[in-house]
Amino acid sequence: MEPRAYVLTVANQKGGVGKTTTAISVAAALAEDGFRVLLVDLDPQSNATSGVGLSARRPTPTVYDVLLGAVPAADAVLATSVPGLDVLPSTIDLAGAEIELVSVFSREQRLAKALEPLRERYDLVIVDCPPSLGLLTVNALTAADGVLVPIQCEYYALEGLGALGRNVDLIRDSLNPRLVITGFVLTMLDGRTRLSQQVVDDVRAHFGERVFTTRIPRTVRLAEAPGFGQPITVFDPSSRGALAYRRLAAELVGRLGLPARAAGQGVTA
Repeated sequence: MEPRAYVLTVANQKGGVGKTTTAISVAAALAEDGFRVLLVDLDPQSNATSGVGLSARRPTPTVYDVLLGAVPAADAVLATSVPGLDVLPSTIDLAGAEIELVSVFSREQRLAKALEPLRERYDLVIVDCPPSLGLLTVNALTAADGVLVPIQCEYYALEGLGALGRNVDLIRDSLNPRLVITGFVLTMLDGRTRLSQQVVDDVRAHFGERVFTTRIPRTVRLAEAPGFGQPITVFDPSSRGALAYRRLAAELVGRLGLPARAAGQGVTA
């Protein structure tokens, strides 16, 4: 039987926590290691699409068309400049999907059903969510095997995570029994401040072993990379941010029990 992709949703209803940067960077690092990766941009802001060098204004099918059933997901997938990394792009049109899907049967399962035919083509599918707990995020959680939660190292870091946890529990109980929280990753760490270390300690005390060992630093290069349409692993491969996301990707592979791949192996043409 052909292995099926693990679907990982990157979610946090709080904005500005490094969610999209984490989705792009982990996806690119995994592709660099030889995994076949699909990045799904489920945010109307389309930052994951532009962050891998694709135009959000391109007149091609997008995830919006897929959710509304206009095209199969395979017809909307685009290759990126990173070998092994494809993207299911988004545009601002996606902002209307939550309203348009309200009356649609099984509206919470549209993404799960759309991705099903693609799960034999990839090793991992990584879904970047909008900063909300609306219908798009519910679709992402319903489609997912696991959730990766970025937490910014600042005051109120734990704020709102209770609501996310309750949503995960509700979706597991009613829509997706396999859903788990894969882990929490600390982002935007400033090692020079006591506050950052205090947040690290608080998060580890609260979530224990579910917190990844790797912590993502706050760096100028990470902030610059999206403007050039490149993942940090391409934009500045030897930077602290790139090295941190490669370590996080390696941790994720170990946590999910995925077979290690040599770079370049298993990548679709």
